[in-house]
Amino acid sequence: MESSSKGLLTQVTQFWNLLDDLAETNPESYEKFIQQQLKEGKQLCATPEPQLCLQTRILKPKEKVLFINLCQWKRIPAPQSTTHPVPLSVGRPEDMSETSDVYTVIDVAYNPDVLQAAEKDQVKKDQLIRMTMKCIEEQFQFTLSYSYSITKFRIKGSIQRMKQNLMGMQADPTDLREKMRKELTPEQISRTVSNSDHFQLLLPKGEVSSKTRCLIEEISSTEIQVEMKEPAYELKIVADQNEKPLEIEIKVELPGINSVSLCDLSVSEDDLLIEVSEKYRLHLNLPESVDTEMTTARFIKEKATLIVTMPLV
Repeated sequence: MESSSKGLLTQVTQFWNLLDDLAETNPESYEKFIQQQLKEGKQLCATPEPQLCLQTRILKPKEKVLFINLCQWKRIPAPQSTTHPVPLSVGRPEDMSETSDVYTVIDVAYNPDVLQAAEKDQVKKDQLIRMTMKCIEEQFQFTLSYSYSITKFRIKGSIQRMKQNLMGMQADPTDLREKMRKELTPEQISRTVSNSDHFQLLLPKGEVSSKTRCLIEEISSTEIQVEMKEPAYELKIVADQNEKPLEIEIKVELPGINSVSLCDLSVSEDDLLIEVSEKYRLHLNLPESVDTEMTTARFIKEKATLIVTMPLV
């Protein structure tokens, strides 16, 4: 526990050092970063809300009534354009019963903009519903009836159950350093929500019949492989006038990087790890043990160079 607390304190210290440097060297970027964090924080804290409920039937493997709750959720990103995939999150099927009737409920969440656009165009709405059903078939190996009706109620089951089903699938939120260097894109959603049933589907521009194949792509972390280069670096041990080693200084050249907010730094007593904007990765075993609590880092924007200073223990 003491070791993990010390590591957390070190990360927080390094984070604030990087923010202080950004505030001094580029106040405009610093202000933009803070505003972006506040905006994303609100989105991450948002909960899914029911929009409409569909009733259809599962034909295979076992015939039963199926209710699909379509929900809007600000945590799900909007599509980048009309030609990009539309991200969605699919909850796990839950069997319920009322008296002697047994039925299944599945919760599906979209960005609010997607559902609002579908409400304005009946053709798009039908396309979205049918392709959502196709997505459910692909994920759970169901065969569904494509004859559906929109119920008078917006949600089947309780709102609390729906929120728990969708939000319970979410992996622990990434730490602040991770959020600092990444934008919330569909590809990253698929990585951070690794335990959820997450798909992307692409709505065609033309009219879609029930026989049209669904353009669904399941994203997994193994399919998204980014090659990260090892940057050029210089390591030196700084000594006093008596040649007694005092600290380790590492200068890392990061061409193309213009903001400290893209740098992710982790330091332990005997190693250092730097990852930068999915472009660079540097892992070094240190020649001497260092004091992680006193370690500092600064970024020189003009030279695109990160300087890490680590006092020896």
